Amino acid sequence: MSAPEHFDIALIGSGSGNSFPGPEFADKSIVYIDRGVGPAHIFGGTCLNVGCIPTKMFVHTATVAENAKEEHAKKFGVDSRLGGVGFPAVRERIFNRIDPISHGGEEYRASHPDNANLTLIRGTARFTGPKRLAVETDGGTRDITADTVLLAAGSRPAIPGIPGLKEAKPLTSDTIMRLEELPESIAILGSGVIALEFAHILDAFGVDVHLIARSGTLLRAFDEDIARRITEVASARYHVHLNASTTRVRRTASGVEIDLEPSDPATGEAARTLTVADILVATGRMPNGDLLDAAAGGIGVDDAGRVMVDAYQRALDPSGQMLDGIYSIGDLSSPAQLKHVANYELKVARHNILNPHDLRRSDDMPIPAAVFTDPHIAQVGMTEREAQEWAATAGREIRVARQEFADVAYGWAMELEAPGDFVKIIAEADTGRILGAHIIGPEAATLIQVLIQAMSFGLNARDVATKQYWIHPAMPEVIENALLQLA
Repeated sequence: MSAPEHFDIALIGSGSGNSFPGPEFADKSIVYIDRGVGPAHIFGGTCLNVGCIPTKMFVHTATVAENAKEEHAKKFGVDSRLGGVGFPAVRERIFNRIDPISHGGEEYRASHPDNANLTLIRGTARFTGPKRLAVETDGGTRDITADTVLLAAGSRPAIPGIPGLKEAKPLTSDTIMRLEELPESIAILGSGVIALEFAHILDAFGVDVHLIARSGTLLRAFDEDIARRITEVASARYHVHLNASTTRVRRTASGVEIDLEPSDPATGEAARTLTVADILVATGRMPNGDLLDAAAGGIGVDDAGRVMVDAYQRALDPSGQMLDGIYSIGDLSSPAQLKHVANYELKVARHNILNPHDLRRSDDMPIPAAVFTDPHIAQVGMTEREAQEWAATAGREIRVARQEFADVAYGWAMELEAPGDFVKIIAEADTGRILGAHIIGPEAATLIQVLIQAMSFGLNARDVATKQYWIHPAMPEVIENALLQLA
């Protein structure tokens, strides 16, 4: 048996991991292994190719389409009609921007003089022992060892074990954005972030959308007021099947048949069969630890399939002991499954690999998240229920402020109605420390940043509200007014 190829560092995954190589590692040999994402195994990771970036480009196009519709425009005295959405043109515009970035990134890593110390291998890596990898490529299997391993292998769409679903070849977020044409109707399995964003996009593009949710609300992990509001909005725009359990899926010559039963018998709903042209599975994502065969490398994997890590992004063995020289970041090990979290963790792991005697922790900062549906949704920190539970345990009191968008001047300009979109801020009663913030409304992901800053830097509600100018009339006044309720 021939000796394995040995490198100083093995890097697996080209999403956030692509920011790892740099001049600081010029004296190190790096093997960069990437299987790619989606059916075409594209270089550059999920966010760039099949995730956050293209979906937001589709979301913006959906917003343009919605604003052109007569029922929206006439509120402003504008005579407008939406003649239709040319999906092929939309798709080409988006991927003509993204694909050159992906291809250019791969070419740069493969052949640019900046990467003379780097060997790029396109293939699937799996552990065969501690810090030892077998990489399956089109040209065969390569046996590789490394002194340091950084795992950034990400996640993939999860397909539930519903009878007939796999055989029906459902669409996923990896495939739907590159369709030649959109179906006339579609069922979306799921009630979370991915499901809602695609429901908004497809509905705006003229597809007859059916959203199938096992629970009684959409976004059930979010603050209850947010979940109720988005459920109301979505139900008024497209078909929302709540408390619906999918029991079987069949692809037929004319489309897809989906058998539904009530997940909560108390609803009194009857079993029924839904017939649509196609089906999209958006029930979440699963980490790629199984594809890596992480256990064979002595790496601990939790019940959700995530690689176990400590606060320094170092991988742990099954007993929770730190593994020397193995690091993991992003969806592979983080329950957050957010690009901004993966980027931050990459910086931490990169620093610690460069500075093993000056380790940096992944700070316990509040993690924000957003949903780019219509209306936008953003959150950071505790929900009201979580804050109530914390207060009961800690012997503290909380205050909750809620401000409607429709009650500020820019909300008038946008013809927003009350009750409707709102900002909700939760604070500790005596100190004004902000515990959580939740927004549903226009540009929520942008508006929430001031509250993320306040929480990250320990600013209280009174100071944030009163010790700066708030531009008038501008949308951030909805934040100011909510904070003033707590001041």
